[in-house]
Amino acid sequence: MKTKTIFLLLTLALFAGGCNNADTKKKEMSNSENRLVTKADGEMFLLVGTYTRAGESEGIYVYKFNTETGNSDFLSMVKTANPSYLTLSSDENFVYAVEEGDEKNSAVHAFGFDRETGRLTLLNSQPTRGWSPCYIEIDADNKHVITANYGDGSISVFQVESDGSLSELAWFFRYEGGGADAERQKSSHAHSARYTPDGNYLFVTDLGSDKIYQYRTTQSVFEGQAPIMSGENSPIAVQSGTGPRHFDFHPNGQQMYLLGELSGQVLVYDYTGGNLVEKQVIAADTVGARGSADIHVSPDGRFLYASNRLKADGLAIFSINREDGTLTKVGYQPTGRHPRNFAITPNGRFLLVASRDDNKIQVFEVNAETGLLAHLNRDIDLHKPVCLKFAAIR
Repeated sequence: MKTKTIFLLLTLALFAGGCNNADTKKKEMSNSENRLVTKADGEMFLLVGTYTRAGESEGIYVYKFNTETGNSDFLSMVKTANPSYLTLSSDENFVYAVEEGDEKNSAVHAFGFDRETGRLTLLNSQPTRGWSPCYIEIDADNKHVITANYGDGSISVFQVESDGSLSELAWFFRYEGGGADAERQKSSHAHSARYTPDGNYLFVTDLGSDKIYQYRTTQSVFEGQAPIMSGENSPIAVQSGTGPRHFDFHPNGQQMYLLGELSGQVLVYDYTGGNLVEKQVIAADTVGARGSADIHVSPDGRFLYASNRLKADGLAIFSINREDGTLTKVGYQPTGRHPRNFAITPNGRFLLVASRDDNKIQVFEVNAETGLLAHLNRDIDLHKPVCLKFAAIR
């Protein structure tokens, strides 16, 4: 069936300084089950998703991270296979994780999160139907969880139950298409799905076909009824060979920044009421590595960072024009190998990089005036870290 027809018919069920080696970590884990976290100024939880395929990491790890000093302490771990991306409910009492597997072993997991002890408890799991899910999103009302499934170019939608667990698969759509790159764009590859700051739209990037799919969400008339995807859903095309991967919005809600994995470029858009108008294209990867990965705007809206892998691994650093949101490149920070994901502390003081192939999380201090980074040598040693999320300590 044509995409247009389907969209009109279907509904959206929309460890230096605190971390130790692996042996010590396991001992700490056994002692942490009944440990209460003592809340101090500047301390937050740091949740880390990992790849478990090699057998050294076992799931999601939780640390206490001090956002004033950059120090960290290991707290707990919950076993789950390949939780390569995480998201939290708005109250941070629940954590949702993908299981990035093959056609038969791809799933989404719901966890309760004790924000006093830092412990995660599995609530339930559901198969995604789409395979190799690599991104997960929850709406602001905590009613629907969505996964972007890279392997077959699809998205899966689940309803969130009253206890935080997930319903069976409520809605599923697989994209069709390809792109100019005969190797990397043979077919569709959904790579991220995020709601716009106003909550009225959902954007899905398709790396394989160089498109951004746009969905309008509406409030349910009856409690429990799924919001409806309405409109023609004409995809937004990006330049051939871009490979749209991740994107972020400016805190003012007026600009969107899209990172092309294959082109290594940042595309700057003005955003208004679901519409995107491209206004700038600027290089984040200048060596042709074709492995750009993650992108984030600093909490104060002054700087943008984009990670690059495969060659010259590191972060491109841009200043953001306060008048129109355009970018000027101000620096480049080398990192460990394969910086798949990174996160900035809510106070903007530190930027943490999950250097997957060097098996560590690097801690950088952010210069508030220039946006440049200084490595603090307070790395967290952990096998194959790939996703970082912060949460408040209760």
